Amino acid sequence: MLKRRFGNTTREVAAIGQGSWQIEDGNTALAVNSLQAGIDLGLTHIDTAEMYGSGAAERVIGEAIRGRRDGVFLVSKVLPTNASEEGVVQACERSLANLGTEVLDSYLLHWPGRTPLAETVAGFERLLRAGKILSWGVSNFDLALLEQLKALGVLPACNQVLYHLGQRGCEHEVLPWCIAHGVALVAYTPLGQSKAMHDPRQSQGRVLHEVAKRHGASSRQVALAWLLRNEQVFVIPKAAQLAHVIENAGAAKLPLSSDDLAALEKAFPRGAKPRELPTA
Repeated sequence: MLKRRFGNTTREVAAIGQGSWQIEDGNTALAVNSLQAGIDLGLTHIDTAEMYGSGAAERVIGEAIRGRRDGVFLVSKVLPTNASEEGVVQACERSLANLGTEVLDSYLLHWPGRTPLAETVAGFERLLRAGKILSWGVSNFDLALLEQLKALGVLPACNQVLYHLGQRGCEHEVLPWCIAHGVALVAYTPLGQSKAMHDPRQSQGRVLHEVAKRHGASSRQVALAWLLRNEQVFVIPKAAQLAHVIENAGAAKLPLSSDDLAALEKAFPRGAKPRELPTA
């Protein structure tokens, strides 16, 4: 599996991970089996959050990683309503209990809220000193917020943002900033929010399928491989079905040519700079 250095940490982390939004819905045993199959395939970067099912997704993941925790890069996220110094510490303890582990590899602020960033960072630093987390990061942070962190004298290990072929807003400011400062960019919803993007009857979907056909791949694999063209980008597609997990893993070995990238660039243009950083 393709691995990359995770931001300002020393860890080599799977570039393709496993997301867990709504993974607690439906068949828990199927979700656990899919997650474990993903780990076996090298998708060892697992992302979750206290918000997902109010901790239920964390508990599903806890079951999936039982007995194999050492082989997983485990990430969870704290809600902005819990982002005070003390709130961060208490929320982390709850997530650790749900996940059945003593430490998180990275802990993120899920999105910016009203709590001053200095307080949230103080909570993260307490957790680092206590050995409860090994790194911390943010999610849904625009350029102004990233600069606020820099002004505090700290940099996050990563910034997790909405990023896929059909939504390239982060490429205007956020991705260049992350590259310049050695911060990992983690793409959530990397396969897009609309089935039309993968529909060969639609103009964009037709191009995506044409590229996939040239490689004997699927449109999902091409979409993930396109994101991974930048060495500081990681992707966390949802991993609730075994077939999708196997498909996602295959994207790591898909080399897109300059012609492929040009075709995708034409079909999925970056567009104008958005007024606000897009979120799901």
